[in-house]
This record gives sequence, structure tokens and C-alpha cells, in this order.
Amino acid sequence: MEIFWRTIAYYNSATWLLQIVIILIGIALTGLLIGRPRPWVKMAMKFYMIGLYTWISVVYYYIYCEERSYNGVMAMFWGVMAIIWIWDAITGYTTFERTHKYDLLSYVLLAMPFIYPLVSLARGLSFPEMTSPVMPCSVVVFTIGLLLLFAQKVNMFLVLFLCHWEVGFDSAFMFKYSERPGTYAAKHL
Repeated sequence: MEIFWRTIAYYNSATWLLQIVIILIGIALTGLLIGRPRPWVKMAMKFYMIGLYTWISVVYYYIYCEERSYNGVMAMFWGVMAIIWIWDAITGYTTFERTHKYDLLSYVLLAMPFIYPLVSLARGLSFPEMTSPVMPCSVVVFTIGLLLLFAQKVNMFLVLFLCHWEVGFDSAFMFKYSERPGTYAAKHL
């Protein structure tokens, strides 16, 4: 896990100002999408998601997580999800129409990226070696919250990719996987 936290610290210390800009744009677009869901706002949100997923692919995984042995695969995985958002922007598949069916859960999930840093602080971690709202887990939770809030018609291909990533990530922690030699699998085979 040392490599994991070291790469997070490297990422956060080098990009914190850009992360703040990304967060503020996301808050503004989400607020507009909820309050005034005009066609240009819906398209702007899709372009934001394309940029956000490309950021996670290139900046987070490919550049700052280069030290991790799986960074290339994860960069490709998130790049594919950015391409899915591009396809969605072209086809207009995700309509961003409110249903109000999952509002409570949606708002909880939209708040989670801001709770992750607080959990890091509660665990005794400090900046820059802590989770931030512009990291893969936070982006997945934000996206699921956004899609649930506007659940009338969503891109299920994207949802399947998100769930696949989230289940794989959670399984890594459930089975006590670490990046050090002597992982859970090596000890129990």
C-alpha cells in the first residue's frame, strides 16, 4: 500500500489547484442541471464528464500512478469510459431528465466525494496523502449519483463499466490485496 499512498500524495500535491477548479466547475454544472436543466447545460455536463474521465485516465493513472504496475490498464479502462461519454454526447442517449425517484440516494452519493477526504482525516491521514474528490472512487460515486438523479434514460453501458470498476476495486480491499510482495493471494494459495 506504500506505492498506492505515495502516488496519491504525488498526484494531490502536484494537482491540488487544478482539482479545485474541476470541483468548482462540477458543482456549478450540477447545480445548473438540477435548477435549470437547459439543453446547453446537459451538453456541458457531458463535456465535463468527458474531461473528468479523460483527466482520471491520463493525469491520474497514466502520469501520476506510473509507479503502479497496473496504471496502463486502468488508464485504458478510464479512457474507454471517456469514449463512452463522447458517444453519449454525440447520440444524446443520456437525457438528464429528472425522475425524482432516487433523490435521497442521489444526493447522498453526490455528497460522498466530499466525505471521502473527511474519512481520510478521521483515519489520521493528512494532505497530500489522502483521498480527494477528483479521484477514481469519488468520480464513480459522483457519476452514479448523477445518473440516479436523472434516471429517466441513462447509458447502461457506462453503468456496467462503472459497476465493474467499483466491484473490482472493492474486492481488492475485501480480499486484503496490497501492492507489496506477499499479498493475500500469495499467502493463501
